[in-house]
Amino acid sequence: MVETEEQAALPPQGHVRIVYRGPVAPHWDVESVSGDRNVINEFRQRVLARLDYLPSHDPQFRRNRERVSRDAERERLTVDWNIGIAEDDQG
Repeated sequence: MVETEEQAALPPQGHVRIVYRGPVAPHWDVESVSGDRNVINEFRQRVLARLDYLPSHDPQFRRNRERVSRDAERERLTVDWNIGIAEDDQG
């Protein structure tokens, strides 16, 4: 799906925070900050399917994080990541 300028100009339809909960699975939580509850819940399900059993240091996490970010862009969601470590410490 190619994003048109018109779609890019639309405001975000929600805001979520993705939080790393620690070394014991499930590792992640998706918190709704604002937006349509149904859109956020569907997005949450997709995020948890990609991340829930991956710790933040797992190499697969980086690939799935990019997929989650692209999904958020398509849904026009703003995402804040709280992975519990500085971005430079990821390796």
